[in-house]
Amino acid sequence: MARKSLARFLNRTLFLTTVIIFCGLLTACGGAADFEKPYDSSKINADELYTDGGLKAEPFAAALCVPDFDGDMDAEGVDADGFLLFSTDTGEVISAHNIYERMYPASTTKIMTCLLALKYGNLEDMVTVPEEAAITESGSSMSGLAPGDRIKMKDLLYALMVPSGNDAAEAVASHISGSRDAFVELMNEEAYSLGATHTHFMNPHGLPDEEHYTTPYDLYLIMNEALKYEEFKEIASTASYTAVFTDAEGKDKTKTWETGNGFMSGRFSLPSGMEITAAKTGHTNAAGFCLVMAENSGSGNYISVTMKAHSYDSLYNGTAALVQKINK
Repeated sequence: MARKSLARFLNRTLFLTTVIIFCGLLTACGGAADFEKPYDSSKINADELYTDGGLKAEPFAAALCVPDFDGDMDAEGVDADGFLLFSTDTGEVISAHNIYERMYPASTTKIMTCLLALKYGNLEDMVTVPEEAAITESGSSMSGLAPGDRIKMKDLLYALMVPSGNDAAEAVASHISGSRDAFVELMNEEAYSLGATHTHFMNPHGLPDEEHYTTPYDLYLIMNEALKYEEFKEIASTASYTAVFTDAEGKDKTKTWETGNGFMSGRFSLPSGMEITAAKTGHTNAAGFCLVMAENSGSGNYISVTMKAHSYDSLYNGTAALVQKINK
């Protein structure tokens, strides 16, 4: 745990140092009140990217998609409060609408939870499901885990991402950080280190809380980081998964989980030639219907984010209309 804390400290220090060096690039960091345009690449002076020793520093946003406009790029047929479509190969901003607006993420929160489990955990770890996993809130999506169950971390992450188990999220938090509060602190530290300055988490699953929020752009940043893990792409592109684990008495339990993602289940279709690399859905009354998705086609790799769509059908029809712009 001390090693993990040191790693987090060093990552945070590196990030803050980068912010100081490239304050023209990250105009929203350092406590500034104006978050409307967090990144402004036009203010970089190339001569300032070199140290006295002749070494070139890497700009924080060098590999990120950075919109260089103040307005919005609407997409016909997308019925959602916020959305974006970025090329992760070229950095092209294909479509963007309300990408810096604060919104509730619902279960797209679990992208961060899975990312931290992969970063700080071990897929072969045996995890004991804590009492906190017994969530009784109405409408809570669950994977059927019970306190005292013993499950391998790899299977637990499938329980987290495929059926979107809130119980699995609590088990991840407890195992990685010892408590939900400590894990939430880790979530917020990671968001900050990624430049997701509009994000604040209160739990590992996304159940409603006024102080639990993000933006379409921040979800892009978080998904972009998660895609660096091959295990994440494998887990977050799986439509059905069967796990065998044990209960508190050591007896075997078997669960088969099915995705609620309309594209992965076959209920809705993506444009021809497009495949899902990884995806996570989310829905609450406050958040509406949300989908964060990495996709690939013959023309390259992309990330799309759709937030607060107004119905289940409009989420998938709108996202299909959004990604259709790739081939236009």
